[in-house]
Amino acid sequence: MGQEKAEEKVKHILTDDRLSALKSLLEKDHAIDCIFLLHLSKGRWKDAKDFIRSKLERTISDGTFRARMMELEDQGLAESVAIDPLKKYYVKTSFGERVAELLLELFDKTEEET
Repeated sequence: MGQEKAEEKVKHILTDDRLSALKSLLEKDHAIDCIFLLHLSKGRWKDAKDFIRSKLERTISDGTFRARMMELEDQGLAESVAIDPLKKYYVKTSFGERVAELLLELFDKTEEET
């Protein structure tokens, strides 16, 4: 890809409303963690918390989890499912699954390169 074409592509990503919103989301704390949690069907807070604490020995606050999931929903990567009037959990959309697969591929390729 030529320099001019690459520059136009980058400019488009950084200025397009939808693409720049997605870029901003991906930059936030625990956004990729939440995409992977959806990929693993762990869109319920209890399941996500248990997985992160027991399998990864890390933490994520419920406020951060909920904020990221709402943002993922806004971007079309997740859908919420009501449990009752006050509670909901999140499931991946086909777009969210594709983003998760692309991220996994990115990390695989990165590992191969090093």
